[in-house]
Amino acid sequence: MNDGGGVPRDRAQGRRYGPLGRALVIIPTYNEAENIKAIVTRVREAVPEANILVADDNSPDGTGKIADELAAHDDKVHVLHRKGKEGLGAAYLAGFAWGIEHDFGVLVEMDADGSHQPEELPRLLTALKGADLVLGSRWVPGGRVVNWPKSREFLSRGGSTYSRLLLGVPIRDVTGGFRAFRAETLEGLGLTEVASQGYCFQVDLARRAVAAGYHVVEVPITFVERELGDSKMSRDIVVEALWRVTAWGVGDRANRLLGRKRP
Repeated sequence: MNDGGGVPRDRAQGRRYGPLGRALVIIPTYNEAENIKAIVTRVREAVPEANILVADDNSPDGTGKIADELAAHDDKVHVLHRKGKEGLGAAYLAGFAWGIEHDFGVLVEMDADGSHQPEELPRLLTALKGADLVLGSRWVPGGRVVNWPKSREFLSRGGSTYSRLLLGVPIRDVTGGFRAFRAETLEGLGLTEVASQGYCFQVDLARRAVAAGYHVVEVPITFVERELGDSKMSRDIVVEALWRVTAWGVGDRANRLLGRKRP
């Protein structure tokens, strides 16, 4: 592993990466009416050539309608209306499928609340030219969080450390959600088998990428706590992440003892 958090494996050694292709920024939303216009505007200004897909879970506050209005005036903005609130993982899986179906070469995960700064997206895309997956990381040198209470930082750092050690994943910010994938990377992760929701969805994709031998790179970002709207973090999300990561870690160790391949 290099100092920036890269994970060079057999699949990456000696590989020549092709052009990135068109980029699609996927922004899942649920009750983000106060934020969606601003974040779409910032993405369009930061990376004008990128397309945006707002994946809205039938927000009762009218987020989907605002997104439709933005799309009506900008052919690079698209909206995926979903039936209801099904979780972050399901929204991203639907967005990935839409992007791959429409021949995008790069698919980006980004929050709607401004915590992931669009102005830092060019850094991720530049790094992706020599990688399969790039993670925007709060916990590598140069990364930081702004306006977080110490309790929230402890929970996030602790969750990443626990996941990294238990799963053997050499990534500093395993739970982070600002990511850029090559389309072929996603197609190689077995997404039809992904059942995790919440924030452990991010851990699941990271461990699958490492297990598959993909070259994963972390670049530092500044994570800014949302100013408007309500956080989607909850006790249930934390509990789901804890038990799933524990189950994956125990299962991996059992498979190694029995000489089985990691699933």
